[in-house]
Amino acid sequence: MSNAVTEKTYILAQLGCANCAAKMENRISQLPQVEEATITFATRQLRVKAEDPDALIPEMQKICQNIESQVRIEQRSERKSSGREDSKPFLQMYSSDLIPIIIGTVVFTVGMVLHHGVLGESAAVTLIFLAGYLVLGWPVLREAAGNIAKGQIFDENFLMSIATIAAFAIGDAAEGMGVMLFYRIGEFFEHVAVERSRAQIMDAVDMRPETVNLVRGGTVVEIPAEDALPGDVLLVRPGDRIPLDGVIVEGTSRIDTSPVTGEPVPVSAGPDSSVISGCVNIEGLIRIRVDKALEESMVTRILDSVENAAAGKPRIDRFITRFARVYTPIVVGLAAAIAIIPSLVTGEWNYWLTAAITFLVISCPCALVISVPLAFFSGIGAGSKLGILFKGGASIEALKQVKAVVMDKTGTVTEGNFVVQNVQTAGNAMVERVLSMAGTCEEHSTHPIARSIMDEINRRNIRMAKASSAEELSGRGIKAETGGRTILCGNAKLMDEFGVDISEVTVSDNMTAVLVALDGKLLGLISIADTIKKDAAEAVRRLKQSGIEPAMLTGDLQSSAHAVAKEVGIESVHAQLLPEEKLSALQKIRAEHGPVMFVGDGINDAPVLAGADVGAAMGSGADAAIEAADVVFMNSSVEAINQSISIAKATGRIAWQNVVFALAIKLLVMALGVLGFANIWAAVFADTGVAMLCILNSLRILWKKF
Repeated sequence: MSNAVTEKTYILAQLGCANCAAKMENRISQLPQVEEATITFATRQLRVKAEDPDALIPEMQKICQNIESQVRIEQRSERKSSGREDSKPFLQMYSSDLIPIIIGTVVFTVGMVLHHGVLGESAAVTLIFLAGYLVLGWPVLREAAGNIAKGQIFDENFLMSIATIAAFAIGDAAEGMGVMLFYRIGEFFEHVAVERSRAQIMDAVDMRPETVNLVRGGTVVEIPAEDALPGDVLLVRPGDRIPLDGVIVEGTSRIDTSPVTGEPVPVSAGPDSSVISGCVNIEGLIRIRVDKALEESMVTRILDSVENAAAGKPRIDRFITRFARVYTPIVVGLAAAIAIIPSLVTGEWNYWLTAAITFLVISCPCALVISVPLAFFSGIGAGSKLGILFKGGASIEALKQVKAVVMDKTGTVTEGNFVVQNVQTAGNAMVERVLSMAGTCEEHSTHPIARSIMDEINRRNIRMAKASSAEELSGRGIKAETGGRTILCGNAKLMDEFGVDISEVTVSDNMTAVLVALDGKLLGLISIADTIKKDAAEAVRRLKQSGIEPAMLTGDLQSSAHAVAKEVGIESVHAQLLPEEKLSALQKIRAEHGPVMFVGDGINDAPVLAGADVGAAMGSGADAAIEAADVVFMNSSVEAINQSISIAKATGRIAWQNVVFALAIKLLVMALGVLGFANIWAAVFADTGVAMLCILNSLRILWKKF
């Protein structure tokens, strides 16, 4: 029997080329032992599905170094710098690039002064340019030679080596060195732009602490965050970020939850208040008892969610990667034709060889390959800053196509903080008896309505019997057994199913009704009211304004659903639905309007969340709903629906802007090069310059207000 397939994530240290990353991914995926491999350039992560991924490291390392020699496969670190190499000082990080550039700039300047001065085009000046060229170009020449030996010919290093050596060969030493200098400067700025973009995005989502202040006896000791265990007490000073999920045991303060939920209004917190990691302690000195270790805390869950999302490539990304594989050989073939065919006719080999080299230098698809994933990664980062967690680029891509948004009522449009308003009794039953029987059914339920009933029972100090068995009847309520008697607690459908007469009580239009029966006889009705979220009406208005149809699907009564829908401005309402009926209703809405987003928070929403074009779960909802969703709204805000759609549309626009811009500039410079109006200098700009502009354009999503 074969071993189970496992997924392992590694870091590709020193990965600097997006096109090379695509080649590595393709080659590793073709290994017979590998079921699936994905490289995310934005996070430098390699995810491998295989029976024993670690055993494949030497083979995968060889593949990576055959394509980009400095790349190393490392085990994924749990430190804050996971996937990042930007923690060193700027000069230390880039000294290997900056020193040759500075020396080269000085030598080139001296050479140009002498060239246009007393020495002219002498051998001495040529030697000066050659010395400067070797200082600048030695890493490029070495990499090109190594790649040729490995069979990797048409990469950037090879093309630049050929182009600049050709310039020296035809007697233009100044151009040979100048182009190499321009290329190294362009590569340097592109490298810095990529690193800074990674840093900005990761800073937005990586809130894991390096250390925590552990209270030990009467002293405070600083320890690594990963060493803190559940039960430890940590000191959190004003202005500090809450390091781990826990409960306040001493002190009061106000907590800024916006880094996690996007909610701008701070909340008050004191002893016994739960706090989640990533939030900021604004005012008082507090001590918290750790509930979850670092790897289980909210900060790690958010980071994992973002990194997993970055690995989920959208269709446009997969298309560009496939396009690059076809595009490069075609361009190389065209370059060969440009060098040979016109030269055979005109005899001007130098002219057409230079044109072909220019054409080749432009052909590198790095700007194309890097522009799309970085745009989507920026969109994922922008969402996380607002408390919106996308589970993949494909989710963003689908979201921008949405034409209708279908919402559950309880916990989505409403707060879900139900409160018992009144209790009607039937026959000779007492109010306490009705609540006690309801409590026997609802004691172990996590549904908000059940919690409100239990809160009322606790408030009145009512005793209740323990259920010997309890069965949840989907979309109707609960059937429980106690002391040989049968209790029913649920809606009118449940009562009708068991033949219980409910004519003695009156159901209010704007409240949720929970009917309670014992041994087939109605005991009474508990009326529960929910409150509508403050931003619901404005969020619905904005949806309509943007041409998106809002609708509501709920298992609640028609009267309650229509009352809420009317208040927030939703005309399309489908109520008293079982979970499977919600899915059918959603499919009808999709047929009428187009792609649909469903927003819910309950366990019974999981099927319809999975069945929608985009499923979104409120962060306050059930784990099953969050697991099934494509998007999670951490702050449970209705306005987050509009924000997520706006981010998706902006991400899609910027990704396509990058693709069109990169292709247009490359094609333009190619055409100008063939016609003799663009030289190798322009070609270098069309490669490194365009890549840098695409990177900066992608980062606009992080700075945009949604």
